[in-house]
Parts: sequence; structure tokens; C-alpha cells
Amino acid sequence: MDRFVISGGKRLSGSIKADGSKNAGLPIIAGAILISKGEVLLENIPPLRDIFTIKKMLEHLGAKVEYDPKSMKMRIDSSKINEITAPYELMRQMRASFLVLGPLLSRMGEARVSLPGGCVLGTRPVDYHIKGFRAMGAEITEEGGYVIAKAHPLKAATIHFDKPSHTGTENIIFGAVFAKGTTRIVNAACDPEVVDVANFLNAAGAKIKGAGTSTVTIDSVKSLNPVKYKVSGDRLVAGTLMCAAGITGGNLEITGINPSHLTMVSRKLFEMGCEVIEGKNNIEIKGPKKLGPVKVVTFPFPGFPTDLQACIMALATVADGTSSIKETVFEDRFGHTMELRRLGADVTVTSDEAIVRGVPKLKGASVMASDIRAGAGLILACLAAEGSSEILRIYHVDRGYDRLDEKLSALGADIKRMS
Repeated sequence: MDRFVISGGKRLSGSIKADGSKNAGLPIIAGAILISKGEVLLENIPPLRDIFTIKKMLEHLGAKVEYDPKSMKMRIDSSKINEITAPYELMRQMRASFLVLGPLLSRMGEARVSLPGGCVLGTRPVDYHIKGFRAMGAEITEEGGYVIAKAHPLKAATIHFDKPSHTGTENIIFGAVFAKGTTRIVNAACDPEVVDVANFLNAAGAKIKGAGTSTVTIDSVKSLNPVKYKVSGDRLVAGTLMCAAGITGGNLEITGINPSHLTMVSRKLFEMGCEVIEGKNNIEIKGPKKLGPVKVVTFPFPGFPTDLQACIMALATVADGTSSIKETVFEDRFGHTMELRRLGADVTVTSDEAIVRGVPKLKGASVMASDIRAGAGLILACLAAEGSSEILRIYHVDRGYDRLDEKLSALGADIKRMS
């Protein structure tokens, strides 16, 4: 397996374009199942492992998919989809695969989807998806690790989520596109990626209103049309790069991103002493000589993203003062704290809160990534650490970041990928 070897202490500078959004690209690719005539052309699709996994999923279902990693364009022809089973061997690789349930159920009237795998981040149940589809008239059973859903057809309904669910909102939207009448999702997720999915479907002829707010309404249509659509920039990649500038005292311009997607991240980095200038499609950030402490509570958008919790914690480990970071979205998302301690960080975790007492310097060590975002946080910590560090299990990082080592190296980091 590959690993990263990092010599810390290098200041990052330069300009870099954010990748296309993985968390928007995956559901949009799944949503292409709903377009039964003609070709879908998607642009700005990042060449990540999860993207290739969802590509294989659609091909298994009968779609024709062509993808060029260099141009980041994907062509999808779903006209010949004839399979309703999403198998475990593909589902186990990532949880986002469960997003094929809604499109299959909506188009085929039946779906057999394996319960998902992916990162270990405590319980991330699919209960919201199942309750939503049952409210729309689906008969759902579980057998041998598979969710089996039948509906002839789905019917419009008002669905109340106990709390916002990103993938749950997207899956119900997929199911509602052809469900006769008007479907309402109350307490829907407001994430920019949900807006991206709605914009894609609307461009194809869907009638979705309220995406980006807590109430989404979907009026049914009979069919969707072929469409060309460009996926937005990845706010999590951009946020990681912003944190990289902050922890190294660097100066970066990040392009290809909507700054309003990162308002809370910009605010917290400003509180830590960073200079942040927001443009129309770019963010400029300059890190201070010494970071200050910060108080962070992760929360669904527009709150501070849980997926950048490990990154902001890396900055807090070398801040001048004591920081607190409270995790309210996922259970067991403090696994990276043990690895940060190996670098010399002073972190104490009690239940859902981490207290981080800044130290003058981190020191190089061997650490291990437990998931995508934990790996990114460890990379940032190693960029600031004295001496040499190595990061193992970087295949997790590769699931969310395209050639992150090469891009950081181009900005001045001393980072190498080694077998």
C-alpha cells in the first residue's frame, strides 16, 4: 500500500483550482438513472475512487458510461438499464451507493440494494430513506443484508425528517420526480450539494423548488430529458486547502469555488488570525505567524462542516491557547485524535467534545488515516510538524482528494507518495 512521507515546516503559496465536488457528483451520476432516453453529459467530475465505483454500479445496472479523467467529462446513457440489484461487492466500498435506491424505485418500480459500507463513522442509518419511501407507498423489506423495495408506482407525500439528512434528502427527491402529485420534504438538508442535484434534475425537466432551504417541494413530471451539466467546485477540498494555508502560515488563492459555501469555515479561520478575502469564484487566504484558539461546533450546512472537523483540529493543535471542538453530526469521529497525539498534540476527548491545548511545535511521527477527512487532517498536521512524518492507509484520502500530494507539492509542500 502507498503512504505519504512529509517533511514539515514548508510555507505554502500559489494559486490552485478546487476539484469538482465528489459529494455532488456521486448523487448526480446516480440521478442519471432517471433519464431513460438520450445521453447525459456531466462536466467537472473528479477522478476519484468513489467516482469509478459509482460508474461500475451504473454499468452493472445496464447503463453505458464513458469517463475521461483528463477532461473530467462523463457521458451516461441509461436507456438500457434492466437490472434492479445493486450488489454488495460494489455497495460495500462506499455508502453513497445507496443513492441508487431512489432512482431505481422511481424508474423501475422495484429495487434490491445492499446495505451500504464505506468509512466507519459510527451509525449512519438509512432509516430516513426507508421511512420516506414507505410514506410514498413503497413496500420495503430486508433480507440477507439487502433492502428490497417495491412500488407501482410511488405516490407523492409529505415527509418529515427528524433531522436533516444529506443523502436522505437526495434519495427522496429522486423518488419524488415521477411520483404523481406534489411531494414535500420538511427539515430537508440545505447543503450546496443538494442544490447541485436539484439544479441538475431541473435542467433535465424536473420541477423542484426550495433546494437549499429546509423545505423542498417536488411536482411530478412524466419524464426527464437529456442534459449537459457542470458540477460545482468541492467546498471540502477548498476548505482543506484553506486550512493548509492557515497551518503553514501560507498564502493561497483557491479558485473554482463558491465562497458562500464556506462562510462558516472562513469565519472560523478569521477568528484564528487568518486573512480571508472572498471573490466571486475564488478565496484568498493568508495564514498568521501564530494561530489563535477557536471554538467550533460541527453542524449541518450552513454550520461548520463535520468533514472539516479534523482539519480545523490540526490547526488548533499548534494554536496559542485552548480550543474546543464539539462534534454533533457523526458518532466516533474523533479517531484522528489518537494519531495527532503521536505527533505531540495535546487533545482530550470527552464524549462529543475535544479540548485542544495548543503546543509550540508538533514533531514528526508515523500516523494512520482512519477515513477520508481524518487523513486530510493528519496531512495538515504533518505539514506543520518538525522533521519527517509518514501517513499510512492513504487510500482513504484518495477517495476524497485527487492527487492531493502532487497539488500540495506544487504549492511548496515537501510531500512524497511512496509504496
